[in-house]
Amino acid sequence: MIPLFVDCSGRQIVIFGGGEVAARKASYFLNEAEILVVSRSFSQKMAALPVERRVLDVRTVPDEVIATVVERAFVVIGAISDRTQNNRINAICRAKGILFNNADGEAGDVIIPSRSGGKNYTLAISTHGHSPAVSRFIREYLEEHLPSLDEMVALHHDLREELKQREPSLLRRKVILREVLSDPVLWETLARDPGMARIYAWEKYLHE
Repeated sequence: MIPLFVDCSGRQIVIFGGGEVAARKASYFLNEAEILVVSRSFSQKMAALPVERRVLDVRTVPDEVIATVVERAFVVIGAISDRTQNNRINAICRAKGILFNNADGEAGDVIIPSRSGGKNYTLAISTHGHSPAVSRFIREYLEEHLPSLDEMVALHHDLREELKQREPSLLRRKVILREVLSDPVLWETLARDPGMARIYAWEKYLHE
């Protein structure tokens, strides 16, 4: 599998299952797509989410009914506690060419990664389903040790644009931008005062 960033706006995500795992999957796509959750019952957490819900026990309906439910889906997620039913939905989606993520069962086409981000960046981390805890550990480690990453991305972008106007040498611009990322004083100042960090960066890297 290879990582991709996909615009899901206006697309439908169908999630089978109404428990805690399904609720986490639904939360991942909130405000990013149209979400339909299909289950015979819904947990309190799922019931509180602003998603469309449809009561259906997939164990009691034929494949044709499930195929109709997923007809408009961009991605389907199997998050039922019954692996057999998840695998069954997987097979139906494969036959229809619909992307599938399996929370418990045979591997589908899609892995939903652990995600971290801000206004200026998004990081997605996956262990290919082998250890979600490791993905979560990496995400939490980055958030703890690089708390000012969002501000650094914004500063770095503006500095890069300014260097294009002032420094004709591409090689020199690359060297400067690398030095910026390796500057511990800049990172420390960003954490305390982004405004002062910007002044520091401009004075040090644009006026040398």
